[in-house]
Amino acid sequence: MDDFDFSGKRVLVRVDFNSAIINGRIELSERIIAHSKTVKELISKGARIVLLAHQGRPGEHDFTHLNQHAVLLSKALKRKVRFVDDIIGGKAIQSIKRLKRGEVLLLDNVRMLPEEMLNLKPEKHAKSMLVKKLTPLFDIFVSDAFSASHRSHASIVGFALTLPSCAGRVMEKETNALKEFNQIKHPSVYVLSGAKPDDVLNLANYALRNKMADKILAAGFFGLLCLIARGYRLGGEDSFFEKLGYLKLVPKIKSLIKRYDKKILTPRDFAILGNGKRREIELQDLPVSGQLYDIGKETIKEYCEVIKNAEMVFVKGTPGYYEEKEFSLGTETMLKAIEKSGAFSLVGGGHALSAINHFKINKNKISHISLGGGVLMKYLSGEKLPAVEVLKQHQP
Repeated sequence: MDDFDFSGKRVLVRVDFNSAIINGRIELSERIIAHSKTVKELISKGARIVLLAHQGRPGEHDFTHLNQHAVLLSKALKRKVRFVDDIIGGKAIQSIKRLKRGEVLLLDNVRMLPEEMLNLKPEKHAKSMLVKKLTPLFDIFVSDAFSASHRSHASIVGFALTLPSCAGRVMEKETNALKEFNQIKHPSVYVLSGAKPDDVLNLANYALRNKMADKILAAGFFGLLCLIARGYRLGGEDSFFEKLGYLKLVPKIKSLIKRYDKKILTPRDFAILGNGKRREIELQDLPVSGQLYDIGKETIKEYCEVIKNAEMVFVKGTPGYYEEKEFSLGTETMLKAIEKSGAFSLVGGGHALSAINHFKINKNKISHISLGGGVLMKYLSGEKLPAVEVLKQHQP
């Protein structure tokens, strides 16, 4: 953004306002707050600003209009953000043409256009109706939706081929942090848990194979699947994983452990619910009928010792059901260990960010808290990000 003169220019900004919906209301998310900083800067530079964003996916419960997002952004900016329930029709076009310097307009959910979510190359998306209709109305495109940058969608990659383009401040901050993380310092530790154990497995494989990780601290779903791969029967969790289709990952995890056994640490004890309270059990107590809600104190101690000696730490997900006080010990203790470690720390995914807020972890002690979950996993697994690549390849 430092390379452009935005004064009086019409600027199209792709942001990611996708947020949780609770009781029908959009929550003020970290993403909305972060993107507001990019928008504030453009306002201060006298731009005429139009925002493109999405919420949910067609057919899902959180797929909705963006009028509430405009209200939340207005509060973050402390100035009115106009919303128009249109994207490329006459109402949107006229609203864009009438914009004055410093004004902000939010168009409706871009995923309401069927062509938006087609997974096509940028050259194809540059010919889409969305890009053709909006390009003549703008002087500059700002790509700021880092958390959606792994998707080759029309609004993400199409405009970089038709307009002078640059990364917004969110995109810039995120990619700079990833560049720094790629300058690997050892020991490097990956704390891997949370949902989507198939993605976690891909990341673990890539990080160990390419010597990006010296230790994997396995917890959550991934940690339990690692134990199954090591030959343990969990009990009630076994049938749960079978229903979810996760047991098909076990042979691949077995292969991973065979190659990198000493680099993959798995839980030695657990917390379960007993008489309404936290009760800890050891590996030899397995299988048990109930759920394994958290890692136990011996595992926490071992994992924190590894973190203490790390130079770099990546965190995906949380080790336990931290929302329940009885099972928050693993998550809180490990996050505090990272806070004190002095290591370069990269934290990704919504649950980990929520936990940092929940336990009031000093964010200044965490090197970078990413707004992306899936995008971070893909990048750290060696995949290129379409939105970043198209900016690199098509500099003005």
